[in-house]
Amino acid sequence: MRIKKYLKDIILFIVILFLWLLSGLIFRFNPEFYSLLELPSFALSGKYISIIWFIIYILNTISIIIVSKKVNIFKSNDYLYILFTNYISNELFMYFFFYLMSPFLGFAITTVTFLSAIFLYIETKKISKTASYFLIPYIIYGLYAFILMSSVYFMNF
Repeated sequence: MRIKKYLKDIILFIVILFLWLLSGLIFRFNPEFYSLLELPSFALSGKYISIIWFIIYILNTISIIIVSKKVNIFKSNDYLYILFTNYISNELFMYFFFYLMSPFLGFAITTVTFLSAIFLYIETKKISKTASYFLIPYIIYGLYAFILMSSVYFMNF
């Protein structure tokens, strides 16, 4: 019985993590476009950015699983709405910035992602303080991404 429960949790973890990684698998990093941009001195290399996002997606997945153990996510409208908004905006970044090669859309969607991450933290904290702690690195890195994309946008246009 316990093995079935753990297997179900592992499968749920893999599915949610895969959904967070989906955009990066579909819309690849465009090094040619990125190299043409004027970047601020604090810009990290693409390799480090990928590693950081992977860790954040793992933490987001853990947070979602903790919340799903406490409440039915599909009946918690505020949480679901904010989670969906944050997920979609996060996924659209790779499309807007690297596929469409638009620093403005990259900046705009990063702003939405950062703000919705803050609201996701607030909604998550209402359900589970523990789950909300896993979102703190997301907010911190979201602030960095917002500052970075603001700088990239204004330095290039």
